[in-house]
Amino acid sequence: MAVGMAELLTERDASKLLCLSVRTLQKWRLSGRGPRFLKLGHAVRYDRAELERFLAKARRASTSDPGFLRGVSNADSNRSPG
Repeated sequence: MAVGMAELLTERDASKLLCLSVRTLQKWRLSGRGPRFLKLGHAVRYDRAELERFLAKARRASTSDPGFLRGVSNADSNRSPG
């Protein structure tokens, strides 16, 4: 693999990595939530590094921590404050 080249995963592989159903990923894509993805023609692919960032952002210190998924679109979660 060339330097800087993304490792692209299929929808099924991404769902396995995240321990989620393929259907959940599909719903998140339709609503603009969840991990960022690539659309290559009709094919949907997920960058492994993006999925790892998504998992890191999902870490919580307590159950009362609302995190970035509650009512925030994926685009909003990537913005810096201010």
